[in-house]
Amino acid sequence: MIDTGLAGKVVLITGANRGIGAATARAFAAQQAAVFFTSLGEPTAAIVSKQIEQMGGRVASSEADLRDPAIIPQLFDRAEHIFGPVQILVNNAAASDNDTFRPLEPNAHDRIDRPLYTITSDSHDLHFAVNSRAVALLMAEFARRHIARNAEWGRIINLSTDGAHCFPQEVSYGASKAALEAYSRSAAAELGRYGIGVNIVSPGPTQTGWITPAFETQLVQSIPFGRVGQPEDIADAIVFLASQQANWITGQLIRVNGGALI
Repeated sequence: MIDTGLAGKVVLITGANRGIGAATARAFAAQQAAVFFTSLGEPTAAIVSKQIEQMGGRVASSEADLRDPAIIPQLFDRAEHIFGPVQILVNNAAASDNDTFRPLEPNAHDRIDRPLYTITSDSHDLHFAVNSRAVALLMAEFARRHIARNAEWGRIINLSTDGAHCFPQEVSYGASKAALEAYSRSAAAELGRYGIGVNIVSPGPTQTGWITPAFETQLVQSIPFGRVGQPEDIADAIVFLASQQANWITGQLIRVNGGALI
């Protein structure tokens, strides 16, 4: 049996009240890590906490609007107060609306059953505030505390998307994730000397409630494994990158997509 080395580690996961984040929280708890996660005013956070407690895991959560930079040091303070220093940071929380460069009527729809809007300053700022700025500030806070306590081991895993290089109809989401990837590579280059590994997980089409049956039928035609992803598929890759089996992996982007993008 493989020992991931995660027992007793403290992990901070953003946006873990549902979907990939929730699956990741459960996966770390299964490895006996203490889990502190954030949500944004959603009752599902209590469900995730209860699931982990029923597993015998240690868990705590906090509401956090990551558009507010002031909340970031507070999250680390709360996690440290309950469990001790954060050793693993998983940046999963994301803002995701559909915007485009095309002029459209309000509430137009296109390839998926969600409203599609022409890009505005508000849609741009929302995506970049949560998906790139908050990630950068969370990494900086993690590194500051890690270095201050002379720690020798740490892990950061950031969630991107297979559409980061080009994402028509989700242009701000894709661009903000491309910025996240650039931040991650720079962090890996700068923080490796302190024992901090920084990697990116890039999920392909993953069923977190947004993929309609019709759209799923369309998607699977281009996926070699013949199915869309499940949150647990992504969580497994995140846990691997935090584990001791990934001790010499940093600055890498791991695509978890069933072969949808090769």
